[in-house]
Amino acid sequence: QVQLVESGGGLVQAGASLRLSCAASGTTFSRSAMGWFRQAPGKEREFVATISGGGYSTVYADSVRGRFTISRDNAKNTVNLQMNSLKPEDTANYYCAASKYLSITTVVDEYASWGQGTQVTVSS
Repeated sequence: QVQLVESGGGLVQAGASLRLSCAASGTTFSRSAMGWFRQAPGKEREFVATISGGGYSTVYADSVRGRFTISRDNAKNTVNLQMNSLKPEDTANYYCAASKYLSITTVVDEYASWGQGTQVTVSS
């Protein structure tokens, strides 16, 4: 099973940028699609972005498309989420996850490994 550790969260003002990183252990990283999800207090965990194992395909939630960019470096076993033009509604705990599959998926249940999360707070 892949071990995941997120970093890069913090408190920023609306309009600012943050870059989240996720470091993965294990030898199967490149064979798994990776995703970012987020969960705000009192809300369900929601899909943010996903990238295929080879890094050639990406999908974004409508709420972040055009502002967030997911990328991965299979040589370094890392996946990143560049977040620009942040809004107060982006405030949440952000989780990195490794899919059971090579191809992209937005379905929470298709992710087998999860990190502990990193908090992002955007003030207005």
